[in-house]
Amino acid sequence: MKMRINRRRVAMSFALVVIIAVFFVTRLIDIQVVGAAAFNKASQGKMSIPETLYGTRGDIVDINGTVLATERMTYDVTVSPRNAKEFSRTTEKGEVIVTPQMAAKEIAAITGQSADGIISIINDALADDPNSEFAYVTKGADVDAFTQIKALEIPWIYFEQNPDRAYPNGAVAGNILGYVGSDGTPLAGLEMGYEECVGGVNGSQSYARGADGVRIPGSTVVTDGAKNGSTLKLTIDSDLQWFAQQTLATTASRENAKWGMTVVMEVETGRLLAVADYPTFDPNNIDAYAPEDRGSRAFTSPFEPGSTMKSLTAASILEAGLVDPTTPIYSPQFIEFDNGARFRDHGPHPANLTLQGVLRWSSNSGIAQLGVLLDPESRHDSLVRFGVGEKTAVDFPGESAGLLRSSEQWDNQSFYTMFFGQGLTLTSIQMASAYAAIGNDGVRQPVSLIDSCIDQDGKTARPSLPEPVTVISAQTARTTVDMLENVVTHGWLTDYLTIPGYRIAAKTSTAEQSDGAGGYSDKFIVSLAALFPADDPKFVVLTSLASPDSNSSASVVPDVNNVIKQIIKTREIQPSSGQPIDYADYY
Repeated sequence: MKMRINRRRVAMSFALVVIIAVFFVTRLIDIQVVGAAAFNKASQGKMSIPETLYGTRGDIVDINGTVLATERMTYDVTVSPRNAKEFSRTTEKGEVIVTPQMAAKEIAAITGQSADGIISIINDALADDPNSEFAYVTKGADVDAFTQIKALEIPWIYFEQNPDRAYPNGAVAGNILGYVGSDGTPLAGLEMGYEECVGGVNGSQSYARGADGVRIPGSTVVTDGAKNGSTLKLTIDSDLQWFAQQTLATTASRENAKWGMTVVMEVETGRLLAVADYPTFDPNNIDAYAPEDRGSRAFTSPFEPGSTMKSLTAASILEAGLVDPTTPIYSPQFIEFDNGARFRDHGPHPANLTLQGVLRWSSNSGIAQLGVLLDPESRHDSLVRFGVGEKTAVDFPGESAGLLRSSEQWDNQSFYTMFFGQGLTLTSIQMASAYAAIGNDGVRQPVSLIDSCIDQDGKTARPSLPEPVTVISAQTARTTVDMLENVVTHGWLTDYLTIPGYRIAAKTSTAEQSDGAGGYSDKFIVSLAALFPADDPKFVVLTSLASPDSNSSASVVPDVNNVIKQIIKTREIQPSSGQPIDYADYY
């Protein structure tokens, strides 16, 4: 009987164990298989915390490696209020207990806050929500502060990364650098145009946290690695850029000009060494500037160039063999042609001029009469070879090609006025490039603003540039430079542009501006384009001002003169040799 009872108990116990086992197995299957997706989804926000891995945006540097734009990482320091409790810290003296008040004091010593203020942040969050897991301790902490706070190893303190674009030299080259938005999106200038080079690619990772909300050590899993951007190296010389901007700002302010531009270009390479705009802006604080001043007018704002175009006309008719520097032309103050076109010269001058005299006195009537010796199709083709009517190889964001109509579209007036810069438009960059071609034995090099893109491994990629264009012969180019040097030595410029020991070739312009109603206003865009040293041209310096009070090209001469002197000094340009050829102004 006793044996039978024991067997029954064993059987019942065994059955109970089986029932319990079946229950747990069934429950396990339900959790891991049937309800796995639902449970994972429910626990995801509590256990696995996603984080963005920021790909650092690449630097933009000048030709010498000076940093003009860089990435600056800042950090928001956050706290889990409900987990802000005392914790144990291992020190050289052993384990110590750190209270929230002690931790707050440590943080405050780094951030400049008060310990009581940090405790109030925690208490206020808990007052709103006793289970609060998030509150900001401070925002925008720099790398040093982040490193120090992280080293404290406070388990309920977290960090959010905030990449921030910084421009260490402020407004220097701001007009061409552009800027990025608060979300890191490039919005203007080279920042936008060369995103493929400097742009970083963000990655992602996640970490697990326990029931107490504290990150579990060693739980971080990288899902996608971040990719840092490359370094964009410009042809710009930041020191010369700064000087050009300062000098231009002084000149434009003195003249109360609406805007202004100064461009410095290497003749032999087409490289831009400085592109200064006035007004310009500091990309560290774009909201302080008007939208129209946040770009580069030198690239984006074409205008009728006026008399600086006469140098291109002279070169074209010289190249065709139709004239020489002493070809005579009767040049009255006012002229009317058979097709009804008529115009006058800006100021009084002798009428018995040579081509050289036409350039010196900047005679509209003289250059128009000589220019028509060249047939319209040849005139148009010559302008195209000079780069008129097409964007430069830089392809700057928003860059304009200017306006050059086909010869069939020229009306009676522009048929003549194009010779002296009316009826077509150019940017300052295009005009500088045309003068560089004259100085470079007639060969126009593609304009360049980008030297290279250098990746994280040091691999260098250079932009693909079009082939140089032969615009005129070397002989024609040399003759044109000599004539432009005579403009300086024979005319009023000699007292203001001459630099002892250095030969300079130049042409001024006082170009009428449109009144917006099909005519011209009483305001001008004044310019001066200079090539130097004239005996072996190395640089073009071109300055333009819109609506200066003086309405005279004399207002820009000091600007060009100062920039040339700066180049001579910083680049140790040797004095010129030889003497200029002296062409007669009159017949």
